[in-house]
Amino acid sequence: MGNEKKNTSKAAAKAAKKQKAEAKTSKKEKKKSKKTTDAPPEDEDLEAILDKMNREWEDAHKVTEELVEGPPSRRANATLTPCPSGNHLWCIGGEFFSDDGKAYFYNDIYRYNPDKDEWRKFVSPTCPGPRSAHAVVASAAGGGKLFLFGGEFSSLHQNTFHHYRDFWCFDISTHSWDRLDTKIRPSARSGHRMAMWKHYIVLFGGFYDPGYRTQYLNDTWVFDTQEYKWRQIEFKDIDRKPSARSGFSFLSTPEGIVLHGGYCKEYSKGKRPIGVMLDDTWFLRMSLDTSQPPSSSTVSSDSLCLKWERRKKPSFAPHIRSGCTMALWSAKSMGIMFGGVTDDDKDEESLESVFWNDLYGYQLVGNGRWQSMILKKPKKAGRGGKRKVTAVQQGEHEVSDEDENAVKTQENTLYIYGGIFERGSREYTLDDFYSIQLDKLERYTCLKHSGIVIPAEGDESSSDEDDEGVESDEDDDSDNETQVGEADAGLDLKKLDDSHDDEEADEPVDVRHDEVRAQATAFMGVSKDTVRSAEDVISTPEPGETLALFYARSREYWTQKAHGVSDNRGKQLRRDGFSFAEERYAEYKPILEEVERILAEAGLDDDEMRAGAAQTGGGGGVVSSRNRR
Repeated sequence: MGNEKKNTSKAAAKAAKKQKAEAKTSKKEKKKSKKTTDAPPEDEDLEAILDKMNREWEDAHKVTEELVEGPPSRRANATLTPCPSGNHLWCIGGEFFSDDGKAYFYNDIYRYNPDKDEWRKFVSPTCPGPRSAHAVVASAAGGGKLFLFGGEFSSLHQNTFHHYRDFWCFDISTHSWDRLDTKIRPSARSGHRMAMWKHYIVLFGGFYDPGYRTQYLNDTWVFDTQEYKWRQIEFKDIDRKPSARSGFSFLSTPEGIVLHGGYCKEYSKGKRPIGVMLDDTWFLRMSLDTSQPPSSSTVSSDSLCLKWERRKKPSFAPHIRSGCTMALWSAKSMGIMFGGVTDDDKDEESLESVFWNDLYGYQLVGNGRWQSMILKKPKKAGRGGKRKVTAVQQGEHEVSDEDENAVKTQENTLYIYGGIFERGSREYTLDDFYSIQLDKLERYTCLKHSGIVIPAEGDESSSDEDDEGVESDEDDDSDNETQVGEADAGLDLKKLDDSHDDEEADEPVDVRHDEVRAQATAFMGVSKDTVRSAEDVISTPEPGETLALFYARSREYWTQKAHGVSDNRGKQLRRDGFSFAEERYAEYKPILEEVERILAEAGLDDDEMRAGAAQTGGGGGVVSSRNRR
């Protein structure tokens, strides 16, 4: 009996233990089930969630690449930047003003491959907003990057304007944009310039226009691409530094950065603003040497030192102009300048402009020296003929920046794309594309003709002499000889001008007064109603202009013409060019004097007559003043 009770007790305990275990297991399962039921769906599969997040990010940053025909659409104030990690050119942004006065801004990015002569367009959901007159600089670090700052945007009818102060980085390897937000950064602006020196980005100048007055800037900023920080360089009040400006050249050298030219407006109380073209040159000396820190700037923790130095104006320089910037020809340590525009802002009713298509080089090292880069004289063909050179269309080409749109070098090749050209009250935005081998200087190669149709009556073809081109001197001595100057040529222009004023024999004796009056009337009509080509403006004397002033304004044109018909050099070449100018001046002198008589007979006083005579000789027409960016 005892054993039976004992066995029964053990069985009961075992059953109770089993029941307790089953209850515990059931409780755990219920708890587990409850946890599973209450858990959020996204915790079910972590890998699936991460995959979904990656796909959403890729969709938001997806870059599409498209092969397109020819260069980008017509635009101005875009940027054209050589690739730091390949033989490509990158075109970003720009603006276009339609005939009905509407403004269109772009934020697309194009890449040009010279080897294949092809353009590709890249579109990314994450990218800078549409803009123009911004600044872009390239860095070879990290596989190649493009840094973009600032620019401007306006409403369709230009009722409101906006200036950017955002800073972006374009990764060339991935074709993706990243916005770099920093607490300290330059103020909003357009028309500024940036240059790369070692691992620093240097930014200078620009303008800000809130709608009632344009404010030009002359502050200097530095961005460290290693620390990703901006800082403004503070100079002492006694230190010399460039004046405020926009649309200038800004080129890097091993010792610092060269600044040349630019544009600004002068404001005087009670008077309208006047546009000013600048032709001064400055050098921003930079170093990381702590042993001799310049006293003109703050020295940071990384020992970066900066100091502005003004360069002396050389004896020879291109005609003053704006709306153009130099491209860097690194192989020769030279800045290359093409085109530009010279404005004569005479009064509230007129802005006369002369557009250029000449080519110059500026030696960046030393004290700086300009040289005219004239095309070489074509070699004679087998039968004695001459091979014609394709002439580039005249216009304002910018390194929009400015712009211009832009002129850039890649190895030894200069590329010229688009730009702005004005005739009368019309402004034409170009989309032509040219290249020229700087080490050969034989001809301009047209990669894409302009689709812009300019009225035939104002589109006079270039002369045979210009089409044939002229030879470029290859050594320094020859370069100096081709720099035309009145003093170097040994020409007494004042004496010659006096003789022309006093001697009636200079006028053709077989031209009757009524014929001269008819020619003068026709000249006034052509000047006012039919806008002449830039070449015609340069090669034609203006009413009230002396021979000395006419030759000083057009001497480069006459030197090229003389060089195209002879093998003379040096002083003799300059004398030949002056002879051509003298002949043209004598041809037009009686007509221009008759123009002045007609204006005097109309009852104009001296000031009105001078203004009227100058207006008849101008070729730019009446257009509103604009920022030459």
